[in-house]
Amino acid sequence: QVQLVESGGGSVQAGGSLRLSCAVFSAYTYSGLNMGWFRQAPGKEREGVAFIYEGGGVTYNGDSVKGRFTISQDNAKNTVYLQMNSLKAEDSAMYYCAADFSRSRVVTGTARYWGQGTQVTVSS
Repeated sequence: QVQLVESGGGSVQAGGSLRLSCAVFSAYTYSGLNMGWFRQAPGKEREGVAFIYEGGGVTYNGDSVKGRFTISQDNAKNTVYLQMNSLKAEDSAMYYCAADFSRSRVVTGTARYWGQGTQVTVSS
């Protein structure tokens, strides 16, 4: 069983920064997990934001977050982070952390394990 607990969301003004955290509680080896951050705004479909893989590679989904968002992990703390800089109003959404031992399941949004979400609100 894998449990994910997100934190770090909040309300900021446009141009500000937030760092989201996803703590992983797992009976398995954390290092075998592939992780992803997703977001969903009201009335919109959930979309992938950034992914970090068990081999350490990272990818970002789309040009909208490249150069502004950074995904990273601290293996000693079993925690994945999403550093968000230069936030825009359109970044406002509920952000979810996802995990799976299958890389493809994380990337396609069909991961088996999800957190409860943390709200990010950016005011312009």
